[in-house]
Amino acid sequence: MVNLLADILLPPASLAVLALLLVRAGSGGRAAAAFAMAIVIALGLPAVSAALLNSLTPAPDAASGPAPAAIVILSADAIRTTGPTEVAPGPLTLDRTRAGAALARRTGLPILVSGGAVSHTNATLATMMAESLHDDFGVQSQWQEARSRDTWENAAFSAGLLQKAGIRRVYLVTHDWHMRRSLLAFRHFGLDPVPVSVRPAGSPPFTWQSLLISPVAWVNSFIALHEWVGLAYYAVRR
Repeated sequence: MVNLLADILLPPASLAVLALLLVRAGSGGRAAAAFAMAIVIALGLPAVSAALLNSLTPAPDAASGPAPAAIVILSADAIRTTGPTEVAPGPLTLDRTRAGAALARRTGLPILVSGGAVSHTNATLATMMAESLHDDFGVQSQWQEARSRDTWENAAFSAGLLQKAGIRRVYLVTHDWHMRRSLLAFRHFGLDPVPVSVRPAGSPPFTWQSLLISPVAWVNSFIALHEWVGLAYYAVRR
């Protein structure tokens, strides 16, 4: 429910709708509509979206500790297929699965994949990821956490499986912009995650193209704002 509300209420789409509603509401309404559209335009600039994504990069963790004993890969998106598997990893999930598989080959550690049911199918994200790890990367997953509906439940249910195995310190694999919220959730449930960020945002050089509207920038701005709303919600929830 929280994710659904965020999808509906977050910019840039919500601001564009608001501007359309306000444009006929007198001079004050037109001024508010113009301001809303100015924000929409700003969120479509690569310079702005990059800054928003960079703001989510977690601070370096200087704390030392025992070596991690497992790898946790968090799910993201799925693509519907016409084949027998019903779903295949989407681009974000594939990024994370690839990074987790590479880490497993380097360390030899067991893998836990986390992700619940895919809507309107009999598939789960965890099963999909386990199959991709095996078929595409030649790596086995030891645990499949297939009940979670969001990042908070990823952490809760993964912690239950890992703590039964006597594991507390783990490598946590997810996108850089998703890492801060994921670390908060996993620490809440008693795990000690070591971040392994996929596609760190970095700071691309500023060019004139950074001030040209880009559809990708709108997507990235939405992702960043969604994460900040999630972080605020998690701070209250705990």
